[in-house]
Amino acid sequence: MNLKDFVAGSYKKGYEYRYFLPEKINHSFVWTDEVINGLLEKASLKLGELNSFSKFVPDIDMFIIMHVYKEAVVSSKIEGTRTNIKEALVDAKDLAPEKRDDWLEVNNYVKAMNNAIEELKNLPMSNRLIKNTHQILLSSGRGEYKSPGEFRVSQNWIGGAGLKDAVFIPPSHEELPDLLSDFEKFLNNQDISIPHLIRIAIAHYQFETIHPFLDGNGRIGRLLITLYLVSSGILEKPLLYLSEFFEKNKTLYYDNLTFVRTKNDLGQWIKYFLTGVIQTSEKSVNTLKEIVELKSTIEKNNIIGLGRRSQNALNLFHSLFSKPIITIKDVQNAVNLSPKAANDLVKVFLDNDILTEITGYQRNRIFLFEKYLKMFYSNEQ
Repeated sequence: MNLKDFVAGSYKKGYEYRYFLPEKINHSFVWTDEVINGLLEKASLKLGELNSFSKFVPDIDMFIIMHVYKEAVVSSKIEGTRTNIKEALVDAKDLAPEKRDDWLEVNNYVKAMNNAIEELKNLPMSNRLIKNTHQILLSSGRGEYKSPGEFRVSQNWIGGAGLKDAVFIPPSHEELPDLLSDFEKFLNNQDISIPHLIRIAIAHYQFETIHPFLDGNGRIGRLLITLYLVSSGILEKPLLYLSEFFEKNKTLYYDNLTFVRTKNDLGQWIKYFLTGVIQTSEKSVNTLKEIVELKSTIEKNNIIGLGRRSQNALNLFHSLFSKPIITIKDVQNAVNLSPKAANDLVKVFLDNDILTEITGYQRNRIFLFEKYLKMFYSNEQ
């Protein structure tokens, strides 16, 4: 099908409302728009650069958790949570009670993403994987009573107080089995030749239009982008997350999704999506370069010259890239030290301006690797 001939779907009669029934997508797509070709080429190059760079960064896995946390914070922010990345990284008990529900949603997202990446080793991109991921995302907190891990069996809506004044009403739950079967086949259909970035752009639109869950559709839909890129081999590591681009351009994000349904303009959505891949890939590469430089500089200037303490210091320093907000107990566990030795080592890190104490307490102190963490929250708040 040529993109210019694409018809997004049609409205069907429900009980005192109309729902939108999207057309199925499990078929080939072609286009003559040269702008799409140019963006696709650039997005593929930038994504390839990110993938190649990640292969040459030593211990890349220690940096990935922070990318996941940032994605969790920003993707959840689109849905209305207000936890920032610093709050997400501390224990819930160290937060004010009114912030703990948001904290829980963000940390559920991290667990859901990590589990999904692990499941990809044994499962294809599938409705089963999607439901397993949703189960964890809504396992506790505000969404725990909205059928975690189950596709909806009732009508939902987007915007407004109810069906009568909703901004958008997704397809009836009775339509979901056929639509989701088609969606799953499209993700995995090897008989149609569609570039992976185009395929996941279309799939993301379709998922958000189907809106198969009672809650968590936006977060799952954005998470699926990264999972697809990993499962298809485009990325070896989960390092590309588009939520920040979508959040910064939130009006455009929703408008472009809406224009597919109202104007059949799938091409414009694809252009927006590819622009997001380009900008996000560039930013991710730059962040990784900054991290590698920071790591090398601190090791050379602050760690190597510590004599007999240098090995413990190096072990602690490396652990900070996965957990940049720590307590003395964390230091004990990370480096296997006594409380006194852990306190002494933290003092060395404080004196060397690697860590900053952020509580002002004499006991139960919390320490922050600020120079690293600010690479992830500079544009988040």
